[in-house]
Amino acid sequence: MADELRVMWDFSDLPGTEARFRARLAEPVADAERAEVLTQLARVEGLRGDTAAGQQLLAEAEALAPPDSAGRVRVFLERGRLLRSAGAPEEALPLFVAAFVLASHLDEAFLAADAAHMAALVDNVEEWTARGVEIASASDDPQARYWVGPLLNNLGWAHYEAGRFEEALEAFRVALVAREETSDEVHEIEIARYAVAKTLRALGRPAEAAELMGHAIAVSPPDGWFHEELAEDYAALGWHTEAAEQANKALELLDAHQPPERVDRLHELASAAPPAPPPLPA
Repeated sequence: MADELRVMWDFSDLPGTEARFRARLAEPVADAERAEVLTQLARVEGLRGDTAAGQQLLAEAEALAPPDSAGRVRVFLERGRLLRSAGAPEEALPLFVAAFVLASHLDEAFLAADAAHMAALVDNVEEWTARGVEIASASDDPQARYWVGPLLNNLGWAHYEAGRFEEALEAFRVALVAREETSDEVHEIEIARYAVAKTLRALGRPAEAAELMGHAIAVSPPDGWFHEELAEDYAALGWHTEAAEQANKALELLDAHQPPERVDRLHELASAAPPAPPPLPA
């Protein structure tokens, strides 16, 4: 029931998501299906930071899910996510591995790719990304192929943070293509484009980055991160007035919980004046 569960999710509206899952439970459903829905309610609680409530729901799900079932895969997955969110990645990894192995055995490509994506966040990112991409790419299920984008996005950021910008760019470019092929969410696609642009700037190619961000801003809902990146691109090009304009837009859009150094940098960009012209000869 992956299709049905996925469309019920709205990560920006947890109360609405919970209401949809609880309404599903109020209908006549088999135990195996009930187990899967309970795992999704556990995920809602995990996103709220209520680990105890999530674990209780997973205990209920585990009691209903047959050993060789998608419901049991989801129990492993969501228990692992709760542990990772609680700061215990070492304890989460065996659960992600168990989810991957069982999902692969059941030919549940969507869940196997999800498990690989989670394992990559706590273990060897390159190995687990390769496993996830292999399964997702080979699947006939569009939902499973969706995972190529997130998997390569995570790999790209791992390379980026390690200063391996050429490898990051390669991963981000393929992730962008995957997003364009599998997603109908414009903002999701443009977030992938943002990652490409940010890496291009890190490689000393701000003009290319600015072109990509101009496109992202033109087609996507307002996003402070997009304006921030374009401000940095313009600053790298020496276009101080344009950089200041974009930095001010970013400051207007970003919420109040940004790191101080980020806000300070945006204020610096917003107040930067173009360099003074050289004095005229006497």
